[in-house]
Amino acid sequence: MKRSLVLAGGGMRVAWQAGVVRALAEEGLHFDHVDGTSGGILTAGMLLSGVSPEDMCRNWSGVNVKDFGSALPLGDYVKGPWSLPAIGDADGLLGKVFPALGIDDGEVRRRAALPGAVEGTFNVVEFTGKRCHAIDARDVDAELMAAGMSLPIFLTPLRRDGKIWTDAVWVRDANVGEALRRGADEVWLVWCIGNTGYWGDGPLEQYVHMIEMSAMGALLADFEAAQAAGRDFTLHVVRPENPLPLDPEFYLDRIDADTLIGMGYRDARGYLKGMTAEGLPKDPSCTAMAEPPAGIRFTERFGGNIGGQDVRLTVTVALPLDPSAAPARLTGFLDHAPFGPRVFLAGGSVDVRGGSVTYRASVRAGGAWHRLSLARVFHDDPGPDAWEDTKQARLTVGSLLDIPVTMGLADAAALIASVEPAGVHGPGDRAAVVVKVAVGGLREAFRRYG
Repeated sequence: MKRSLVLAGGGMRVAWQAGVVRALAEEGLHFDHVDGTSGGILTAGMLLSGVSPEDMCRNWSGVNVKDFGSALPLGDYVKGPWSLPAIGDADGLLGKVFPALGIDDGEVRRRAALPGAVEGTFNVVEFTGKRCHAIDARDVDAELMAAGMSLPIFLTPLRRDGKIWTDAVWVRDANVGEALRRGADEVWLVWCIGNTGYWGDGPLEQYVHMIEMSAMGALLADFEAAQAAGRDFTLHVVRPENPLPLDPEFYLDRIDADTLIGMGYRDARGYLKGMTAEGLPKDPSCTAMAEPPAGIRFTERFGGNIGGQDVRLTVTVALPLDPSAAPARLTGFLDHAPFGPRVFLAGGSVDVRGGSVTYRASVRAGGAWHRLSLARVFHDDPGPDAWEDTKQARLTVGSLLDIPVTMGLADAAALIASVEPAGVHGPGDRAAVVVKVAVGGLREAFRRYG
């Protein structure tokens, strides 16, 4: 059986895909072909450069998202907006992002030429002919990879040998057809493009909607072409339950790569837990998501020490303001040297009872699964001990750990800075959520949820 990994676009948010790849690798899944489109080129580029899933997650933590765009020569801006070739160019991708992630085009080509190598393809549109080319890993170079991520308006295209190369997003944002052409019997589609019925106002929202329509249209066309040709295959799709935050939230530090990676791991683990051998139907439902309820998202960090080894737990909570709307969602990771590389949380939940709040999840450490819990109590008595109530917690990981942990002052400051509206659109709705949280406070939000 031949298995393909098809990595869809998603802008800078494809950090999420690193968590997905980590979970799939832990499950022992091997892929004979890897295909990347738009932002998915980053994930494909790392895999085909030989970067391990653990290092993929680690490398994303070191990326400065400001490097995704770099300025054009000043003279281009002087021309005015109607003659501006783009907001920026791909130099930041080539000179900073690719090296930070471990993407090496020479290594991609070298590995692709080895006997029995994993096949690789990168999708780039050649504008003159209006065609999407699935460029083989044996022939790709860094400039073509960057061109495949050069979204019109935002980054200038690549001009080479009288042709113009750019992002394939308006033709397709995931190339299932190429996977089938290469003989795939099983396709794993990693999808981080939104797919809900929500229609937003404003140029950013509607630009994203155009990408969503183009991406889904091309995906469905691939399914229809396969059906018409009598080409049967099994489809698995890993996707977020709710649309991921848009790139501006990442760029403005409202969410970070570590959180996105944790979300990807959580989402992949959720799919793996409930999947069947038959896979999913090849229709719009395979990538469908739900709009999240209005609420807040925040990140908490706790630290401790056992046997001279530091323990560090980071959790990101999505807490709905209306407790009947949906359950709270939890993602995060644990850093503890004896456990090896960073351990991500799966199946996270939030349990609020009276004044106690407990975060629960499953973690894989030492080749086995363990139940993790972080518990603390918020007392009702006001006064100077409120900080003590907040910062103290107890962390258990199966039979491996059972220690007190604390939130330091710097962690508390980071917590306050991390509080963001979630599940809302537009400045008015965002402001309303901020006001509710500011008036009631985080403790009150937990009480309301419980």
